[in-house]
Amino acid sequence: MTRPIEIAVIVAGIDEEYQNSIIEGIISCAKENNVNISCFAAFGGVISNRKFDLGEYNIYNLINYNKLDGVILLTNTISDPVEKEKIIHRVKASKLPAVVLDDDDDPEFYNIKIDNISAMRGIVSHIIEKHGAEKINYISGPMTNPEAEDRYNAFINEMTEHDLTVDIRRVFFGEFRSVDGRRAVESFLSFDMPKPDAIICANDAMALATIDELSKYGYKVPDDIIVTGFDNTFNARHHYPALTTVDRPLDAAGYKACEVLLKVINGDSVDKTCSLSAEPVFSGSCGCRTDADEDIISYKKEVFRLISDCRTDISILNRLTTDLAENEDMDTNINDIAKYISELKFERFCVCLCSNWDEAFRDGWKMNSSIREQVEGYTEEMIAPLIFDNGKRLSVDKYKSSEMYPYRDGNGGNVRYFLPLHFREVCLGYYIITNSTFPIKSMVCHSIMLNISQSIENIRKLLNLNSMIRELDKLYVNDPLCNIFNRNGFIRAADNIFSRCKIHSEKLLISFIDMDGLKIINDNYGHKEGDFALQKLASIISSCCNEDRICARFGGDEFIILGSNASQDDIAKLENEFKEKIDSVNKVINKPYELSASIGTIVSEVTPNLLLFTLITQADEIMYERKKKKATSRYLRHE
Repeated sequence: MTRPIEIAVIVAGIDEEYQNSIIEGIISCAKENNVNISCFAAFGGVISNRKFDLGEYNIYNLINYNKLDGVILLTNTISDPVEKEKIIHRVKASKLPAVVLDDDDDPEFYNIKIDNISAMRGIVSHIIEKHGAEKINYISGPMTNPEAEDRYNAFINEMTEHDLTVDIRRVFFGEFRSVDGRRAVESFLSFDMPKPDAIICANDAMALATIDELSKYGYKVPDDIIVTGFDNTFNARHHYPALTTVDRPLDAAGYKACEVLLKVINGDSVDKTCSLSAEPVFSGSCGCRTDADEDIISYKKEVFRLISDCRTDISILNRLTTDLAENEDMDTNINDIAKYISELKFERFCVCLCSNWDEAFRDGWKMNSSIREQVEGYTEEMIAPLIFDNGKRLSVDKYKSSEMYPYRDGNGGNVRYFLPLHFREVCLGYYIITNSTFPIKSMVCHSIMLNISQSIENIRKLLNLNSMIRELDKLYVNDPLCNIFNRNGFIRAADNIFSRCKIHSEKLLISFIDMDGLKIINDNYGHKEGDFALQKLASIISSCCNEDRICARFGGDEFIILGSNASQDDIAKLENEFKEKIDSVNKVINKPYELSASIGTIVSEVTPNLLLFTLITQADEIMYERKKKKATSRYLRHE
């Protein structure tokens, strides 16, 4: 049995109607031919944050072209020219057959075109000739987008043919987003010039926002100002007044793109360019009225469905957000995600994480070290802590990111949406939603994905914070040179042992140790050699400690051992062991000096009123008396 054909769709903003319609056409053709579609989708350009956009666009770095048979490019939906160029370069390098929508810049690709120019010129001509408009403003898409460029040039050319001047103050360049309509109105009204007769918009989203913004300033459409759009979207058709716009066969374009690609994959001969026509639709926003009967029953059903679905999804979003905000560990977080995601309609849902998503926590935090974060691409190995497959909950501990999927089912006719999981520019992983309309139909899909991403980032930060606290605690209680307790650590641990001995009537052992001749070593061989000598002595002291004993660097060249469950015999045993180990180390290190230390040890009952410091002082005095008798006694104690 041969494997199904695998096609990638590369797109941004799949929750918008243009992308919806194109993708639905692609899916229709794919299912007819038992083809798998993998839709790699970002929401770049939605939020005015460059770091956020980098995190979104990283999803395109996941694509392994070696696993594909062809590509459909909706690069006209990607507003970032750099990201767009990266994608085009990779597709060309892959040598895979590729179909693009409305892009004349890359003749290597098969191009499904919709005639933007004739339709736009028809709109402009109509409002000039039919409605007598002379002062005309224009809201454009980005000039890096070929469709936006075609529509803008069509507007300029038609204005020129009618001997009308285009005042640059009456042109606003946006990104095809609704917010551009509002910003454009603010911009137009900021100039001291007569109000426009008409505002022509390069798409419906900007046009509808323009109408809404104009109403806030007291302008009525079309009585005061004509407004037109482009795309004939659902909202445009059912707005009041209905929008004068351009009807484009978007479903047909998506279907045709998939159909052409399959023919090329199968070795058939296909024309490089296929052109589809678009037609102006003159309606209420320019002052025209149509005789077409509206199917008000179908409209009401559709609006009710949209509102009902939106309320359901918002309820899931609100409950999910509330529970995730309480979580402090990843297992609880994944369980809560699973609880709410299971309420959505899909065949399969996967949360896939980079293997280093919590790397700073696992590796331990160190002062002055930068936390390594995945910013571009994905780790070689991934984990999938949450997979819902036809109602069954699974997980995958490890898989290769080059495979893209945690596992494959081998069937055809599937539609998979790959969505980015990130915090700002930091890549945490990605989502895969299989055989569901949720990514393209829900108004809150992006919001739910963002909330899950935020919750995982919160867990990551909490893990890192706890790791930092542990490391700082180590620095507080450990001596970094000798790798044993410092005075703070000793006091913390010794108090517990001292209290235990008092409660259980155990005898306490204390040894006070002072290194001999450290100043001689530092003066003659340097402080680096002095540090070496201190480390070796600390290592010897540590090796003399069993499970009932602790040791610490008490100060410069002073050390201490403290132990519970001791007897008087332990004094000689410990001091003999200490001397033997110093002699053994001196033979091994073969230095021009010898390690030497003075030691004083006591074993004492711990009575109710006895202070730990009193016992330490007693051991210190025994050590000092012995030190004075040594040949090194000519050196002061604190050399």
